[in-house]
Amino acid sequence: MADDFTTDDDAASAGFAGDDRTLVTKDGLRKLKEELDYLKTVRRQEVAQRLKEAISYGDLSENSEYEEAKNEQAFVEGRIIELEQKIKNAKIIVEKKTDSKRSKEIDIGSTVTLANKIENDDEETYTIVGSTEADPLDHKISNESPIGKALLSRKKGDVIEVPSPSGMLKYEVLNVA
Repeated sequence: MADDFTTDDDAASAGFAGDDRTLVTKDGLRKLKEELDYLKTVRRQEVAQRLKEAISYGDLSENSEYEEAKNEQAFVEGRIIELEQKIKNAKIIVEKKTDSKRSKEIDIGSTVTLANKIENDDEETYTIVGSTEADPLDHKISNESPIGKALLSRKKGDVIEVPSPSGMLKYEVLNVA
């Protein structure tokens, strides 16, 4: 029997629009906490030092260093608020034993191998993750992306069609892990 991935409250795996939940793996949550800690302990002090230095130059009305430092401060503080909210609303994707029929379905946390049926039949492997952890360069796609949405609840052998700016894409699911 294979493992399936769900969140600690089963309804979250659907990724409902307008939902405040942040779907993450344990590793993803750890990375969010590390980034928050870095911003609070290192970046805040760096930006404060830049502001202090820029203020020492005098005449703030024509001081581009001061404006840049203020903009960076606003960005850092905004990112801190965003990360705190994501961590507060985090729902961990956990492994869960399920019946053999359900375990073959694609869900958040599944690693999927696809064949592009239109272009060249090349195989591509992706892991379906929450939008917070999505990183296409690392082959992690969001459950909210067009391909991610089309893959949810599908099985090995299914063919999906995904609209894209360049036309309809067609993939066959070769493997689900």
